[in-house]
Amino acid sequence: MDENREAGRRAGSPLLPPHMPALMVVLTGVTGLVEAVSLLALGPAFTAMQTGNVLFVAFGAAGAGRLETLAPGVSLVAFVVGVVCGSHLESVTEVRGRRWFVIGLLAEAGLILIAAGIGWGLPPRYGAPTVRHLAAMVVLALAMGLRNTTIMRANVPGVPTTLVTRSMTAFIGASAMGRENLYGYRTAGWRLRGLSVLAMFAGGFLGALLLRAGRSVGWLLLPAAAIVLVVGLLYRNQPALHTDRAPGQEPSG
Repeated sequence: MDENREAGRRAGSPLLPPHMPALMVVLTGVTGLVEAVSLLALGPAFTAMQTGNVLFVAFGAAGAGRLETLAPGVSLVAFVVGVVCGSHLESVTEVRGRRWFVIGLLAEAGLILIAAGIGWGLPPRYGAPTVRHLAAMVVLALAMGLRNTTIMRANVPGVPTTLVTRSMTAFIGASAMGRENLYGYRTAGWRLRGLSVLAMFAGGFLGALLLRAGRSVGWLLLPAAAIVLVVGLLYRNQPALHTDRAPGQEPSG
């Protein structure tokens, strides 16, 4: 069954550690902030929502719209590397009995801090990015690739943290306008999806405001790194996660 149809039932499930859905909403807000920086100050390119980069590269390769393909292509490659590294990192930590979810978040926070260091004093630039702009984007895309691996392994339905299209569809579909009962109108999962959409908007809005205030790239990324770091540290007090099944699957037996 589709993960969004399961979200209403499983948002309060004992399979999920306490406060996990709320932490996922916070991370969704971080994604909005990071994407504001990558798209408006470093690119134009996305670092988490790679669908946009795939289309940018496709349109640019076709010579349509005068789109630059360098930044989206670089981000796409770095994201792939981040996913591969994240998969290996979390598999090793899981085998060794370590808290892979915390380690994944701390690694993400560290990468965002590195990107902030690269972008310290660097003015935002939309279009024709310099080497430093691209370097900061590469590190951010690595961090977001790692994030996607972490969130898929965490297996929290309805809040993927790096996109909101499906969450928005299920939220609207189950509302009084859509009247789709399978998505659980007014259930915990339905509210969670709505919060994730608002969080993405809030993160993007904050990033855009900081850009308008004339902040450098480094200053723009510091809040994102701090929030991810705090989420990782907070989760240390939560029950450990173990992933012995594919994301989205129900446990056997």
